[in-house]
Amino acid sequence: MSARIVITFHQGNPLVGDIPGNAQKALAALADAARDGADLVMLPELFICGYPPEDLILRPAFIDACMAAVRELAAETASGPAMLIGAPWRAEGRVYNAMALLAGGEVAALRFKHDLPNYGVFDEKRVFAPGPLPEPVAFRGLKLGLPVCEDIWTEPVAKHLRARGADILLVANGSPFETEKHDTRLKLAAERVAETGLPLVYLNLVGGQDELVFDGGSFALNPRPGREQPDCAGLAWRMESFVEQTLTCAVEKTVDGWHVAAAGCATRPEGEEAVWRACVLGTRDYVEKNRFPGVVLGLSGGIDSAVVAAMAADALGPERVWAVMLPYEYTAPQSIEDARACAAALGIRHDVVPIFQPVEGFTAALKELFAGREPDVTEENIQSRARGVVLMAISNKFGPLVLTTGNKSEMSVGYATLYGDMNGGFNPLKDIYKTQVYGLAKWRNRQGEVIPERIITKAPSAELRPGQTDQDTLPPYEVLDAILEGLIEEELSVGEIAARGHDRALVARIQHLLYVAEYKRRQAAPGVKITRRNFGRDRRWPITNAFRENGRT
Repeated sequence: MSARIVITFHQGNPLVGDIPGNAQKALAALADAARDGADLVMLPELFICGYPPEDLILRPAFIDACMAAVRELAAETASGPAMLIGAPWRAEGRVYNAMALLAGGEVAALRFKHDLPNYGVFDEKRVFAPGPLPEPVAFRGLKLGLPVCEDIWTEPVAKHLRARGADILLVANGSPFETEKHDTRLKLAAERVAETGLPLVYLNLVGGQDELVFDGGSFALNPRPGREQPDCAGLAWRMESFVEQTLTCAVEKTVDGWHVAAAGCATRPEGEEAVWRACVLGTRDYVEKNRFPGVVLGLSGGIDSAVVAAMAADALGPERVWAVMLPYEYTAPQSIEDARACAAALGIRHDVVPIFQPVEGFTAALKELFAGREPDVTEENIQSRARGVVLMAISNKFGPLVLTTGNKSEMSVGYATLYGDMNGGFNPLKDIYKTQVYGLAKWRNRQGEVIPERIITKAPSAELRPGQTDQDTLPPYEVLDAILEGLIEEELSVGEIAARGHDRALVARIQHLLYVAEYKRRQAAPGVKITRRNFGRDRRWPITNAFRENGRT
């Protein structure tokens, strides 16, 4: 029996549904393992089909294709390294979220995910059957415990594997990014290590998939003899965040048991850097995986569109970003100057398409119907919708994806125009509050100034009427965002938020705006998930909803 094996860990970026392409990535990882003299290569959760596959799992042909691809990969292990890969697997009429050990040219072992998540963005109970408590898998003198992602969020699976003789926990994950989530992962992994006394490798996916971003950041923890409490000081290595990476290391038996060899710890991005990189990766993969040649956006001279333009340029390169200024009579000359300066600093294409004629055309067409009515938000929305029409026309004619630029604060209270500034296919700022947008702009400028200072310091405005600012109708964003975080992220009552020092009537008004804007959010473009409670996948409120805390609709 060997007291040492070498494992290659591939923190990969699969494409959901691209089974042949994902299989090629797995073969490339197998070749890396062979080059490094590894005994085994491991890939993350459901790698062969991409994660999350959602209702694709309900199609028998999809399961057949995944299983066939895994068997073809198994044939490649007839000599050389073995492979651990995640895949959906049908057995006895049920479909499981499985890890397959491919060795000696065959599917040597299968283990099924036991604890299926069914909260927030996850609904695996909808499509998968839960597996039994998994038994260790023998491999070259080592007993591998193969819990899958959620299996280590509570004690039973890890404790069962330890009781059944496992020597190490190799955990395949599809864990999406959220702010501060890496610390949560590390803490729970340390708890499992302390409980079992076993080393643990946490291998995560990387890449964007619709609204989700998988941040990688895979790591290995070793137990520390004599310590029964969770302890992260046993960190053996940590991979980079937000990039694909392959790492090969030894797993060796010592007098204290099995340990993962040290291989260096990458610096983990935090704060604005982590959020920026998540938005950049999510935008890049949405554009690339859906095969758009580039992106187009309305660059207004305001901070939101400037930040989106900078994210897009970082994601795709400036040559694939097209900015369009769409002025009307209320557009300030400074906004035109600021948009031009921002585009120049980023090195992106910049065009000016005035919307006077389309707006006046709509106004003339509606003049008789609107006779006797004073101008109001209707005319303001016509301006926004004319801009949306122009951007969509550019997209139709030349092919780039339209990026929308509304932030979470605006989307929360309905400060956005359906079929106007909400037009588009993807929104990098969808889950980012306005105060965070300012922080991101300042962070990005510290890396190299690309957003003119006046864009950051001037009062935000939609510029749809003379002298307009956002604070004409909304409280200061510092106040608004604090209230919204209480309502959305914490699900607090009006009274609980007012007790923090906010005006109760204002909190009640913001809550009302939040509720009545649900129909708009339901029609919004997808965007990068950053928080624990993003709109769409996490926070699922009914559009038709008469509940109010005070009993009135």
